[in-house]
Amino acid sequence: MSETPLVAGIELGGTKVICILASGPDAIEDRVTIPTTRPDDTMTAIEATIDRWSGFAALGIASFGPISIDRRSHDYGHITATPKPGWTGVDVAGRLARRYGVPTGFHTDVVGAALAEARWGAAAGLADIAYVTVGTGIGVGVIAGGRPVDGLTHAELGHIRPVRWHGDEWIGSCPFHGACLEGLASGSAIAARVGTPAPDLPADHPAWDGVAHALGQLLHTLVLTGVPRRIVMGGGVMVGTGHLFPRIRAAMLASLGGYVPLPDVTLADTFVVPPALGGNAGPLGAILLGVQALEESTGSPLTIV
Repeated sequence: MSETPLVAGIELGGTKVICILASGPDAIEDRVTIPTTRPDDTMTAIEATIDRWSGFAALGIASFGPISIDRRSHDYGHITATPKPGWTGVDVAGRLARRYGVPTGFHTDVVGAALAEARWGAAAGLADIAYVTVGTGIGVGVIAGGRPVDGLTHAELGHIRPVRWHGDEWIGSCPFHGACLEGLASGSAIAARVGTPAPDLPADHPAWDGVAHALGQLLHTLVLTGVPRRIVMGGGVMVGTGHLFPRIRAAMLASLGGYVPLPDVTLADTFVVPPALGGNAGPLGAILLGVQALEESTGSPLTIV
């Protein structure tokens, strides 16, 4: 095995882009933040940043979605039916791969965060984890054997339909499904429902009961997949709302009803945890996507430090 070379990583978020040149969290050579605006302007700014770098052996892109990750599909590497104006159909991975001519990994930003937290963060040493982001929307990245769990497309578990909190008949805020998980428990849903951003909502506000109830059912679903040995929960709704974690853990256990009596689940405070990498999870996840693309192209595993 050879050591990790320099990789160019891009976390393409809905409001900002972070470009990073690194081979790991302790070997970051450059980090540049760019606003996410119109596609052409944003992509040109990304290219202007990467053009200044040299010596990188691969490129990794962790993008907001939905995106096409099926390499057999004609639109692989594109952003698909996103509500972000102007970005539907934009070819992100193909454009950058052609420009730089290096192995290029492409996946969702939440999968990138999951990879990084599994390698260097709150789930370090575990090859099978889930990362849940609860922010403007809700996304889930699932990692098994150190690799993203992929199939027809990437996971969209933020749009499952939970059992409703007793007496709650609010229609929800999701434009596609109304009262799906994202339509009930995301930051945008909380703000639409109570008129107050989640970080400003008092811990004793009754809205949190319904949020915890819905998120507990998401974790119930993740446990039943049999994959994660730990679930890391981040995003704007989770940051600074420490009171939510015990509520969500309790809701998960109540929803499971003892059906999966795994020791790790019983010890819910170590099974459902906050992230450890903060704002570097997504960019470092992009580095790991680049590493995986390089490994696939060479057929040789790399030692990641």
